[in-house]
Amino acid sequence: MAERLEVTVPRSASKLVELGASRATSVALDYSQASLTTLEEMAEEAARWAATLTPGQIGALVQQAGCYLLEVAQREFGGEYRWHEERDQPVLVVGEPDFHVALMTWDKVRSRLAGDRADDLRFFYDGFAERVRQAGPGTRALYV
Repeated sequence: MAERLEVTVPRSASKLVELGASRATSVALDYSQASLTTLEEMAEEAARWAATLTPGQIGALVQQAGCYLLEVAQREFGGEYRWHEERDQPVLVVGEPDFHVALMTWDKVRSRLAGDRADDLRFFYDGFAERVRQAGPGTRALYV
């Protein structure tokens, strides 16, 4: 990647915020944990239309929504963005050197957009956030 992830992840997330600004919802996409309700609503809506979208459009939505989730986590817990070569996507690593809790989001978003309601994005984030809050020395976890 030519640009640093600290630049590309927030930029991609901001595109989703712009897209969500036109929605009439009670919670705006403001990078808060509460805004993940709106993200999940947008994913549910997109899943209904996914069959009519091109692979490029699906890829853009996956990237934007996945980066939005990463940015919510980074703003709440800090951490460092890294690139996961095998999965070809960014990963947020939180807690080092004391502990290591990592979050990858693109696969989860892709599954959600494919219509899998079991991949609820709020629930996924809540599990990650709880693990970070309870992490102690030596904890190692990856949320995918």
